[in-house]
Amino acid sequence: MKRKSIEPEAPAEAAEISLYEALLTLRDEAEMQAFFHDLCTPAELEALRDRWRVVPLLAQDVPYREIHDRTAVSVTTVGRVARCLQMGEGGYRIAAERLGWLAPPAPTPSKRKSR
Repeated sequence: MKRKSIEPEAPAEAAEISLYEALLTLRDEAEMQAFFHDLCTPAELEALRDRWRVVPLLAQDVPYREIHDRTAVSVTTVGRVARCLQMGEGGYRIAAERLGWLAPPAPTPSKRKSR
């Protein structure tokens, strides 16, 4: 449960950055797994796994209802992940591209001024 708002020692943004820095120090899957098992509750891990499970299926253009039928992840969650893939911060897309699930976007032709 989240604490009531009190004067924090460090601002939330600093704590968030520190979390990312900690993740970047982890060297392999075993360390990452240990960190996430310490950091998250079983329900939080399940939610993260559910979101990530649908990414490769969305990358293959599998319909939302079929993704739900295959994974038991709610259609609402599937839609939320799809929105993030299309219009989010780019995190899902970067990871999916690096894993070979999505092709990087094609470069856009530059518009040259005509004389």
